[in-house]
Amino acid sequence: MKCLLRNKGSLVPDGVAVPGPGRYRKLLTGMLDAMEQAPAAPDARGLLLDAILEGDRAERILLSHPHIFGETATALCDGILYPKAAARVAALSDIFAQDELEFHMALRNPATLLPALFHAGPGGDAADFTDGYDPRVIRWSDTLLRMKEAARGAEILVWCNEDAPIIWGQVIREIAGLNHGDAVTGAFDLFEEIMEPEGQQQFRDYISTRPELTEIQMRRVMVVFLEKFAREDEIDEVIDMPGWHADLIADMTAAYEEDVFEIGRIPGVTLIAP
Repeated sequence: MKCLLRNKGSLVPDGVAVPGPGRYRKLLTGMLDAMEQAPAAPDARGLLLDAILEGDRAERILLSHPHIFGETATALCDGILYPKAAARVAALSDIFAQDELEFHMALRNPATLLPALFHAGPGGDAADFTDGYDPRVIRWSDTLLRMKEAARGAEILVWCNEDAPIIWGQVIREIAGLNHGDAVTGAFDLFEEIMEPEGQQQFRDYISTRPELTEIQMRRVMVVFLEKFAREDEIDEVIDMPGWHADLIADMTAAYEEDVFEIGRIPGVTLIAP
């Protein structure tokens, strides 16, 4: 969202609005919570857009909400990641039935996501946190298939959080509805965050003299620079989960990689890959 807001001025001529999250997050959450008990009011869309746009006009509106599919405490239930996602997608499809709705979200290796969710909660026993399910069986594809069924044709676009530094420019272009190759302020921010300062400067110098690089060529260059200048403390994540061991984490990571491959084959779901 910070990156999109940095590009807000250049997006306005294309009819793209990037409203501040404070305008709509509580209102949207309250509306979705109410829809768990009853359908949306006929004027729900109008009320929401009035609050979001404050009288402005736009062809495309970019909204962001970290808990749109549920709070941390409900992010995992019965072995399903974000079990409320499908119902929320259906509710949003009802509210914006006359619009072209898109869902854009990052995926994250459950081997690092589950410990993060566990430590963000009240703690306790790791087995209770996973409801007794073997963490090896937890799949993002289960969530996405449910979302797709509920989305009524809405586009679903995903990417792996682990790949974000390499593909960030494309992610922002897809979210904003920009064309391939359009300039994005902050396209290399995540990439430079995981590199040594010396590498950052050398990378800037290198690409400044090679404006003809294609997207694929640029990513190859980025990989080369990371191999030489990556900050180990930024790319190596310490996993701290009670009862977990190295073999379990390796198995979960392998399962995640296989799952991502399958996600790329789900009709109606677009996967941005390096």
